[in-house]
Amino acid sequence: MYNKKIFIAAVLLLSTVQLSVSQNNTNSPYTRFGYGDVNESTATELRGMGGVSLGNRSRNTISPLNPASYSSVDSLTFMFDIGGSARYSLFSDKDGSNKTFNANLEYLTMRFPIAKWLGVSAGLTPYSLVGYNFNQTDSLAMPVNQSYEDTKNVYYYTLFNGSGGFSQVYGGLSANILNHIALGANAYYMFGEVNNYRNLIFNSSSTYQSVTYANKIKASDFRFRYGIQLYNTFAEKHDVVLGAIYEGKTKFNGEYSAIANDSTLNSVNGFELPQTLGIGLNYTYNKQLTVGVDVTNQGWGKALFFNKTDSLVNTTKIALGAEYIPNPMGRKYTDRIRYRIGFNTVNAYYHSGADKLPNNYTISLGVGFPTKTTKSMLNASLEYGKMGSSLLKENYLKLTFSASINEFWFVKPKL
Repeated sequence: MYNKKIFIAAVLLLSTVQLSVSQNNTNSPYTRFGYGDVNESTATELRGMGGVSLGNRSRNTISPLNPASYSSVDSLTFMFDIGGSARYSLFSDKDGSNKTFNANLEYLTMRFPIAKWLGVSAGLTPYSLVGYNFNQTDSLAMPVNQSYEDTKNVYYYTLFNGSGGFSQVYGGLSANILNHIALGANAYYMFGEVNNYRNLIFNSSSTYQSVTYANKIKASDFRFRYGIQLYNTFAEKHDVVLGAIYEGKTKFNGEYSAIANDSTLNSVNGFELPQTLGIGLNYTYNKQLTVGVDVTNQGWGKALFFNKTDSLVNTTKIALGAEYIPNPMGRKYTDRIRYRIGFNTVNAYYHSGADKLPNNYTISLGVGFPTKTTKSMLNASLEYGKMGSSLLKENYLKLTFSASINEFWFVKPKL
């Protein structure tokens, strides 16, 4: 038994190392804006519910989005959760369409009790992903003489390429107080770098010189998040949890450098991460049916990006979800399978030229398969999402798998 646990811990430790040193994959032109595709690192089972997380207080789920949830951990168990995903995307514009496929290790989290009223969680998750490679053609009206009275169109095309992203290690603590209140806090250490390249190439017949521009943002910084959950059970069958989170606007200590045609430009020091406020409500009937709703606001429009506040936009995310278990205490295996459905919508946190971006939306389905001999569970979620504008649309399917290993690590076997 103990050898098995040591083996599991070793595998998860190796997975941690892999996630910290490997490059996650994405391929979207929209990741060239802001810090890329910002990832909330939601647990697989909650993705199946549209991402509803703030009021989640399940013993079977690790939810870093609200650190107050950690104190719901079983006082005798140690839990690991590891998730991976595969994403198929279809991009389309007026000139045609393009398909991409990417796979990633999504997250690695763990949770364990210190006391019956005190829980701890730690893990490694991506914060943002950057990956794009595309080009566009355009022209400029340039003067043909010194009088500037006559002009001609000079054609050029621009190559855009970017890669990288930021990862984060977190550690959190949660405590139950006054029987119906839980408080929690997360500390994050963020690291990684984002590389962006832009090549401006003129027509071979032009006398203008092509330009290569590159910049890099390298991060090494801390941030904090605080959470609260108010929970109670009414008439034995009605469980209600009200959750909320707060994260203050913080300076993003990124090292920035840029190069144009092998000449180093002046560096810019002015990056911030936004203030985040969120509230969520979960209701469970008879341990079978759970419904929830989250509303989260992030103040990106007031956060500095390249020392300005005109590049990013405040966002509001609304998520709805439900989970159904036919019979949590049933003897049949099918009685204990969990079925999930959800929806969320959010506006993009960046500007994309003059074209206003519509809200992104996601529809999700999920399922949870309990193991027969332990409290562990295998989860899967399928998300259909749509994002982008009339200039460039992305429709995608994202399949996420996770294994939640939940073992009685603190009980000595009887002889």
